Amino acid sequence: MLNLVTYLNEKRQIIDHALDAAMPAPDERPTLLHQAMRYSVFSGGKRLRPILCMAASNAINGTDDNAITPAIAVELIHSYTLIHDDLPSMDNDDTRRGKPTVHRKYGEANAVLAGDALQALAFEILADSTMPDSTKISLIRELAGAAGSRGVVGGQVEDIAAINVPPDADTIRWIHLHKTADLFRTAVRMGAIAGNATAAQVANLGQYAESIGLAFQITDDILDANSGGKRSAIDTPSNCMHVLSAQDARKQADEQIVKAMAALKLIDGNTIPLEAIAQFVLERTC
Repeated sequence: MLNLVTYLNEKRQIIDHALDAAMPAPDERPTLLHQAMRYSVFSGGKRLRPILCMAASNAINGTDDNAITPAIAVELIHSYTLIHDDLPSMDNDDTRRGKPTVHRKYGEANAVLAGDALQALAFEILADSTMPDSTKISLIRELAGAAGSRGVVGGQVEDIAAINVPPDADTIRWIHLHKTADLFRTAVRMGAIAGNATAAQVANLGQYAESIGLAFQITDDILDANSGGKRSAIDTPSNCMHVLSAQDARKQADEQIVKAMAALKLIDGNTIPLEAIAQFVLERTC
């Protein structure tokens, strides 16, 4: 039986080691920029997206070595989006994971540039990898699509546009799909591609990931609404609790996990870690 805590910790250590090796040293000029980049990346995240990338590769008989480069590329993109989301012009957050946000610690201009540099580094490490050129091109295309106007950036734009506008269920779901689920989907698809999956395997694993990404955001919204803090349902326009009862929100999260599990049944491989992560997403309390 899989011990998920042990599994997540072991994978996190592999990912952290690879991230440390891939990133500029804190004493490399420009030192302030590199320190800000590392501050964001090593601020205590769960590493859920890169772990999913590796688990997807393993599910179709790929190895951790196959998936580590796309895994850390995804995490660098995720870190960049968090820096920019926290900016005064975006969500205007002072803390993240119990620590000062990057713009509070290093200044707004340096935070913007640190996010820009992390995004560039993600594509650099994919381009410089030893994978076949065709695989590298596929991975770069996947990540660029998720990071651009049809993905995370588009989701953030719609999130900002939702401020002072009456809540709308379709808009909130669109934001959830692109601001959150797209990066989950791409992380898993990249792991599958790196592991030489078939087109059908990539598609089914992508459906799994999209569903758990939506479940993740719904669960996040429920937790935020119950926190009573700054990022409660009242303060966050794209929180689904504006348009759903707690019971209906939980039902929708459950339904997404059912879809995720159904997609995994179409994969002929070791999907136990992916199944366990789906349950973790649904049941997490933080």
